[in-house]
Amino acid sequence: MGAVTIERPTRTSKLTTETVRAGFNNAYRLSRRIFAALGQRDVLVTMGLVAVLVASAIGVVASVHTNRGLFNELSQLQGERDGYHREWSQLLLEQSALSAHGRIERLASDQLGLVVPGKQDIVLVQLPAQGSR
Repeated sequence: MGAVTIERPTRTSKLTTETVRAGFNNAYRLSRRIFAALGQRDVLVTMGLVAVLVASAIGVVASVHTNRGLFNELSQLQGERDGYHREWSQLLLEQSALSAHGRIERLASDQLGLVVPGKQDIVLVQLPAQGSR
């Protein structure tokens, strides 16, 4: 079941030439007063300062937005840098473990069958003198 509302009848007035002319004259006088006030020096200065204030506020909002975006990017890049630093540290540890002298000697003797030469197996080779070519 729908709601029922009872409205009072509205009074409608006929538009006559006199009422239209009177309304137009009132609007014209009001607009002349507004434009006359806008022409005064104090109002112009105030309007100029309001425009500068609005432009400054928009600039601050844009600057804060850019700053937040750059800060988020900086945080992301710092996280990547920290990850690369951890990876580099792990690679340095791995390199030092793989290049240890004891490991290399053991691999050379086990896989390649190499042995450390004795004193009798070492031969010294003399370099020719510098002036005798």
